[in-house]
Amino acid sequence: MLFRRRARMLRWLVCGRVGPVWMWKALLLFVAIGFAGQLMGVIFNKSSVQTAGRTIFTSPDAQGPSLGSCQQHTHIMFLKTHKTASSTVLNMLYRFGEERDLRFALPLGYQLGYPLPFNAHRVKGYQGPRAVEFHIMGNHMRFNKPEAEKVMPADTFYFSIIRNPVALAESSFAYYKEVAPAFRKAKTLGDFADYPNKYYDPRLRNNHYARNLLLFDFGMDHNANFSLALAQHAEEMIRQTFKLILVSEYFDQSMILLRHALCWPLDAVVSFSLNARQQKPSGIGGVSGSWVGKVATAAGVGGKGGRLQAKTVINITEEQREKLRQWNALDWHLYKSFNRTFWEEINQFGHAQMEEEVALLKMRREDLARVCLRDGGKPVEAHRIRDKNIRPYQSGLVKILGYELQPGLDNATRMACLRMIRPEIQYKDVLDAKQFPRPQAAQAQPVQQNQGLMVAAGGSFLRQDSSRTGERVVGGEAGVRTVEEGERDWDGSRLMRRNRTLIGGNDKGRLR
Repeated sequence: MLFRRRARMLRWLVCGRVGPVWMWKALLLFVAIGFAGQLMGVIFNKSSVQTAGRTIFTSPDAQGPSLGSCQQHTHIMFLKTHKTASSTVLNMLYRFGEERDLRFALPLGYQLGYPLPFNAHRVKGYQGPRAVEFHIMGNHMRFNKPEAEKVMPADTFYFSIIRNPVALAESSFAYYKEVAPAFRKAKTLGDFADYPNKYYDPRLRNNHYARNLLLFDFGMDHNANFSLALAQHAEEMIRQTFKLILVSEYFDQSMILLRHALCWPLDAVVSFSLNARQQKPSGIGGVSGSWVGKVATAAGVGGKGGRLQAKTVINITEEQREKLRQWNALDWHLYKSFNRTFWEEINQFGHAQMEEEVALLKMRREDLARVCLRDGGKPVEAHRIRDKNIRPYQSGLVKILGYELQPGLDNATRMACLRMIRPEIQYKDVLDAKQFPRPQAAQAQPVQQNQGLMVAAGGSFLRQDSSRTGERVVGGEAGVRTVEEGERDWDGSRLMRRNRTLIGGNDKGRLR
């Protein structure tokens, strides 16, 4: 209508019916400007609609380099070893499965019977050998192949991840200091390395964290005296089942190999480091420098030489490091063997192609961090995270860091970003609620965030049936670390101790 009105006015002016020539020329210019403005507005609006319909997660970059004609794997069993960046890997599996409505083999609590050998009946919804199709299993377990095969289909892809035993011992000592009696008795890791037999008693519960923890998680005897024959037998048993063993020190290269093995898009293996602990300000490879890429744990990641490098461990000598290798000799054999196999696979893959794809992976991680994460992806202490539903649980004597989402995200982008930073325990709860929805009446009842848990003296989380099964979320007395009472929450309120964690002063009476 406006277009027609202006056209009539234009014809009227051109015919000379109104005013002098300069006036109708000025009005003609005004009409032209009006037409141009409307046209630009239409174009801008169309562009805005198209942009709103796209997010960074639907861009072509999300797919990554072509994988050819491979078949995507959806039956996956991940052996989640301890202190190996395995929580970050599990997050990838959770995201991949949730986005595709796959069925998870979830635990009744938060671990699949750990530290007892895995039993199929520890899977929620298990109804007999392969009676229900489960797609993904990846929560902590002590591996038991016959029982795992009862749950997972015959074409399941088995994989796991390992870490240099010296770096693993340092991380375990910090994380399980108040859980493993052997660590609790030792003043420092150096003391333990010098006299491990003085502190270690294999009969005591949770001492498995203190010796050959990788071998224990793979389901074998971690207290056996080392012999080459025994170590080679353990290696062969693992090779028979697991099609890929990742190496924590070379996390990005591991993700490229995993992506090609599973035939997954690039975004499926892009991650932010989860369950990472705050490092002491000693420069041992922690939270200084670039925040986004702190997934791998070794110095010199990606180098072609020195491939058995371990991150410098604080306050121990080279002699003590060698003692830790000897104390964890079975793990050290596994690490050397599978690290060698890992680099053989990279040689076969091609170093040039690996470097190119790792560069794309890092670039994609940085792009997603800029979109998703507040303050450029800088991890923050749990009590400073405004959204209390994504605060990571604390364990041991260290602070476990988390992330804050960028404000102002559209719904689709926010949900995709949230999946990438959601802590393991909360993510398991989300999947459990989707897979096993509760009746409406039950949903109306107030429940504590983590069902099936009770709090023991000292603040540790125990399964309610822990006296029967031995299962713990993080194990041991005082196994869960909370921030100190009296510290300030992100909003400045004083934190006070309650059953589970520390809550803000204006949240009195509410469990978290």
